[in-house]
Amino acid sequence: MKNIGNLDKFIRIVATVAIGGWGVYAHSLWGLVAIVPLVTAASGTCLLYLPFGIRTCPREEAKS
Repeated sequence: MKNIGNLDKFIRIVATVAIGGWGVYAHSLWGLVAIVPLVTAASGTCLLYLPFGIRTCPREEAKS
């Protein structure tokens, strides 16, 4: 079940680029943290949203 809307996906992709870019620039493994927002944006589901019932996408999108 999807619970991430388009704006949320966009923000997560921007965060991925920023975190990953910083990790490459700083030669740090912290850049691997960028995988988390990338995976959640790609899947459309945030596991942290589930227990709180948070949904940033319309109901029609959540069914697909």
